[in-house]
Amino acid sequence: MIPMVDLKAQYADLRPEIDQALAEVLDSAQFILGPNVKAFEQEAARYLGVDHAVACASGTDALHLALAATGIGPGDEVITTPFTFIATAEAICYVGATPVFVDIDPRSFNLDLERVAAAITERTRAVMPVHLFGQAVDMPALRKLADNHGLLLIEDCAQSWGATRDGGQTGSFGAAGCYSFFPSKNLGCYGDGGLVATGSPTIAEELKVLRNHGSRERYHHHVIGYNSRLDEMQAVILRAKLRRIDRYNDGRRRAARAYNDALKDVPGITTPWEDPAGQHVYHQYTLLSDCRDAIVKALQAEQIGCAVYYPIPLHQQEVFRKRHGHLSLPVTEDVSRRCLSLPMFPELGDDQIARIVEVIRKAAE
Repeated sequence: MIPMVDLKAQYADLRPEIDQALAEVLDSAQFILGPNVKAFEQEAARYLGVDHAVACASGTDALHLALAATGIGPGDEVITTPFTFIATAEAICYVGATPVFVDIDPRSFNLDLERVAAAITERTRAVMPVHLFGQAVDMPALRKLADNHGLLLIEDCAQSWGATRDGGQTGSFGAAGCYSFFPSKNLGCYGDGGLVATGSPTIAEELKVLRNHGSRERYHHHVIGYNSRLDEMQAVILRAKLRRIDRYNDGRRRAARAYNDALKDVPGITTPWEDPAGQHVYHQYTLLSDCRDAIVKALQAEQIGCAVYYPIPLHQQEVFRKRHGHLSLPVTEDVSRRCLSLPMFPELGDDQIARIVEVIRKAAE
């Protein structure tokens, strides 16, 4: 069996360090917003090259809190991608704003910036790009577009910890960058967790208030807030993994190169395009194939993990069809019919990759 992601292999390497640190947390009885959360926030901000990092309970909360902290609300439109997990659009709806879906670039699967420009209206307040599968959006170009129109940029970095564009980390280009620490992420904890990165002290302070029931001072509540705090035990795990994240991402890129080399001559397979101006961190290795369903069936028969991210684009989901009616986004719809993600994790071995490719090659004949 080859899983989509092998979390046990990573834990085996980290176990002595993590177990000791967790025991220290239990002995201290400081579980909420303690010293490890503070230390992780400082270490994360330093890694990302931003002034402030505010941890919270999940990646979805990070998006929600970032939108709320930057003043996005009812009547506002936020341009985003339909080719992502629903949390991106959910967060926009949580603050009463309207997600506006535009089509994607056929190579990167990220937002098509020409489509973004065409979708801007007098109600547009922000753009929420998603750095999908670990590849950065062209943020210098998008930031220029946003600045020209007076728009906020809220980056969805759930899949892109460590990815760069023109030397800058994803999450450092806009008003806020939002991260998920779901266990399967490049930087993942052993539960839920999230973080918002920002260069603004005002936004950072608002985030800290919002995540803690709208309170700056205990039992004094200034606004309606939320209960969204990263706990100490998850912070311990994230601190250990953050020290190794570049090595983990190097392992993902090694595996991606091995896949590319082995699949380059397989008929009907399009391997992932990598933008030379950025550094892809391959949260997912996603190819395109006209015989996807046959490949899926063959991999499953051999107990090899695979997944389709995403089989139903957001604009075709029932909840958004009710709001937006029929919307045609042909590139997104074509990619969703043909995309397939293969096993991807830093410890993925060459022998495992060879086995996966062998099954794909036979299914694609």
